[in-house]
Amino acid sequence: MSQETRVRSRSSCLHLPFVVALALLLDPGLCPFGSLHAQTPSYKVLVFSATAGFRHASITNGIATIQMLGATNNFVVDATEDATAFTDANLAQYKAIVFLCTTGDVLTNAQQEAALQHFIEAGGGWVGVHSAADTEYAWPWYGGLLGAYFASHPAVQQATVKVADRVDPSTSMLPKRWVRTDEWYNFQTNARSSVHVLATLDENTYTGGTMGFDHPIAWSHNYDGGRAWYTAGGHTPESYAEPLFQAHLLGGIQFAAGVKPADPGSTIDSKYQKIILDSTAADPIELAVAPDRRVFYIERGGNVKIYKPQSSSIVLAGHIAVETQIEDGLLGVTLDNGFTTNNWLYLFYSPSGTNAEQHVSRFTVVGDSLDLSSEKILLVIPTQRQECCHSAGSLFMHTNGDLYISAGDNTNPFDSSGFAPIDERAGRSPWDAQKSASNCNDLRGKILRIHPQPNGTYTIPAGNLFAPGTPLTRPEIYVMGCRNPFRMAVDETTGWLYWGEVGPDASADVSSRGPKGYDEWNQARSAGNYGWPYFVANNKAYIDYDFAMGTSGAAFNPSAPVNNSPNNTGPLNLPPAQSAWLWYPYDSSVEFPELNASGGRTAMGGPVYHYKTNVVMGTKLPAYFDQTLFIWEWSRDYIKEVKIDDDGSVLKINPFLSSFQFNRPIDLKIGPDGVLYLIEWGTGFGGGNPDAKVIRIDYVGGNHPPVAIGSATPNNGSVPLTVQFSSAGSYDPDTNDVLSVAWSFFGDGATNSTATNPVFTYTNAGNYQAQLMVSDSQGNRTIANLPISAGNNKPIVSILQPPNGAIFDWGKALAYQVSVSDVEDGSTGSGTIACSNVTVAPLLGHNDHSHGQGQFNACSGVFTVPANTDSDADNLFFVLNASYTDRGAPNVAPLSATTSYVFQPRRKQAEFCATNSGMGLAYTSGCHRPHQRQLYFPLSGQSHQHHGCHLPCQLQRFWRTDRNAHRFANRRAPQHG
Repeated sequence: MSQETRVRSRSSCLHLPFVVALALLLDPGLCPFGSLHAQTPSYKVLVFSATAGFRHASITNGIATIQMLGATNNFVVDATEDATAFTDANLAQYKAIVFLCTTGDVLTNAQQEAALQHFIEAGGGWVGVHSAADTEYAWPWYGGLLGAYFASHPAVQQATVKVADRVDPSTSMLPKRWVRTDEWYNFQTNARSSVHVLATLDENTYTGGTMGFDHPIAWSHNYDGGRAWYTAGGHTPESYAEPLFQAHLLGGIQFAAGVKPADPGSTIDSKYQKIILDSTAADPIELAVAPDRRVFYIERGGNVKIYKPQSSSIVLAGHIAVETQIEDGLLGVTLDNGFTTNNWLYLFYSPSGTNAEQHVSRFTVVGDSLDLSSEKILLVIPTQRQECCHSAGSLFMHTNGDLYISAGDNTNPFDSSGFAPIDERAGRSPWDAQKSASNCNDLRGKILRIHPQPNGTYTIPAGNLFAPGTPLTRPEIYVMGCRNPFRMAVDETTGWLYWGEVGPDASADVSSRGPKGYDEWNQARSAGNYGWPYFVANNKAYIDYDFAMGTSGAAFNPSAPVNNSPNNTGPLNLPPAQSAWLWYPYDSSVEFPELNASGGRTAMGGPVYHYKTNVVMGTKLPAYFDQTLFIWEWSRDYIKEVKIDDDGSVLKINPFLSSFQFNRPIDLKIGPDGVLYLIEWGTGFGGGNPDAKVIRIDYVGGNHPPVAIGSATPNNGSVPLTVQFSSAGSYDPDTNDVLSVAWSFFGDGATNSTATNPVFTYTNAGNYQAQLMVSDSQGNRTIANLPISAGNNKPIVSILQPPNGAIFDWGKALAYQVSVSDVEDGSTGSGTIACSNVTVAPLLGHNDHSHGQGQFNACSGVFTVPANTDSDADNLFFVLNASYTDRGAPNVAPLSATTSYVFQPRRKQAEFCATNSGMGLAYTSGCHRPHQRQLYFPLSGQSHQHHGCHLPCQLQRFWRTDRNAHRFANRRAPQHG
């Protein structure tokens, strides 16, 4: 029955006003209303308006309007409220059926329901208007056709509809912000991901909305062989007199009838597929796609690789010698606009050696190889390598030939309690971002813009922040006041720059220091100062804090910021600070709740898509995404689509592929083919993640290609090397698709086996790229690459001390001991492997990422854990990476191995513990309420329990290593007061 609890009425046939009836051609039978046409009508539409619940007064107006639309658009409209019209034979004459303000169970038996289902299965179309969502609750198939059932509604009132689809025939004529009056439905579920959402309601513009920031109000989809379109509008009689609502309704009918093309799969997750290009990449970090669809991607350790789509193979194009301590390495890559003819590739990297600097260089690609001798160093960025953090390093070339370069502030943030790192004490320059981000005479903490020249030099584009010759400034600066602008892109049409800014860490505002931390997405329409380290988010000001005295001064002034740091080599007076475009903290964002409720923060962004009809690629992004910005979050594992309003502001932030699992996406590009390419960094803090991947995301309108998942055990070792191959886990997203398997053990395209899980022995030493080829019955094929190192064994790296999970004290020494063994090279114990070739890298872990703290080339030693002056509220820990790259073997490339251990501080907030395993609960003395929690870790059986409380009450949690730990894991203390 209908859920609208109002007066019920029902009639078997709709009676139109006399003046309308005179304009219509009446026909006996189902109370049809045919229109007078100068030409033969091209198709017929059935309007069904039966009600078994509340009856809308607007039904009369709706029928008249649809009849008028038919008369002017060459289709005939029949109208009925008689459910006996639902027979296979009768429905076969229609292209579309409109459920106009139906309510309750209007189809009275299974035969009528079957007729509607058969009609859709045969390719028919269905249109639902308003309370069609208040219909047939007990019929699951109808629920799928509809998309989402009605839940409730407030009183009729004016609201703003945000129109996302600018190309669909039912919304292309609408303004981006469509203001109108109607009865606005709340739905039982959010239909997004299973239907294509055309428009949403802005709940900030009316009262009574219950669905929050994502409130779909009109949508479409292909369903069970046919087409379905729904709009929640149409409650009021006045709706049907609105020209825009009439056009909206007409477009929906024309789509459902199949006479106007549309793409109802554009935002349906099942229409997309992740294609794995490389599942064996070592710390992949940025990519660029060539016009021939080759994917150039870099690994932080210095490798430049190419994925070749024609053969689905991977080649090593070259290796750059880089320094990888702190956060350095091979960090950025992009291709020249003229790559098809000049083969120029640009890299941002940290050259190995004693000079602390970053290079932006141009190389020539010859075939599939990087010509290292062709290097032209365009720009050198001096840095410091004493302390971490923030290297950034992204590259982007605009269509006009300008090269954008992102550089982080190169500043240690961990002695600033999560607030502005502006430590001006002598010898503390690495802790002062005023030396870089707010220094007009320094290239760090900036986004630079240059125009490369053919001879390897560059010119300064007009409109940079400082004109050439301006005293104490660098003309390369386009944007200053950046902390860690990790990913960026330029809109090829507007020239506007977008980037993600990874922000500071404070979890709460402190009046003596400033605001809590925020990440940002920024939009720069022209050169500017974006405020760091004096401002964050929408110019929330930090306090001028004296680190030497521990005293607080005044808040910084965004209108007239001044850099009076002794580490500043530029002007004192800076350009006014610009507000961030989007911003969000660790907790829920008040201003932008679409950015998810809470979690870690690592903002990345973001290419702007422009749909090109001349790009012939069936898997490119649909036209729905034209002029859409993509942003993504490394920590929260999501991608969002940002719809831009006419004035360049944010219209709507929508989920993108929200049902997909993204594993720390670190780069996202749109290729010249219009297809999305993505790098997943993978789990793990220090890199070397076995689940890192280079991925292509295809839009698949029809049959999905299979997913090839292969394994090779072992994939390295002495020859003869017998390998057990497996295709276990391979599958096809489409049901009832039959898969076949083929193997090429040498990756040369030849089929060596069609067994599901073959065994093969490599007798000659060498590097091979075995390929698993999985095909479906439709002829689609997917290839998985499996590298094999025959003749070389991967080394084994062991961390002997400290043990994994050990407890440490901030600011104290921590001794380490590492050993390495390798079949070909020997071992560190025997002395055949030199400890100077072993790399030990301590990292400061923070939430779900880490910051390098330098590195050592030794098997044992002592390093000092940084003194943590930050709040105990931060989720900080320590990571130790030990790695070794062997010497290879005849005809076989070297192999690397890394082992990582994670250590915890003695004192830590309990909320950051992933599990209660091995932990007990107890309360400190003097507590009244168990509100504030404190971690307690006894070592070697000795108690170090602290008494007293920082706040009214502290809950202590402590690690227990005895067998009875589980007895304490869930102990509850009594409640007092």
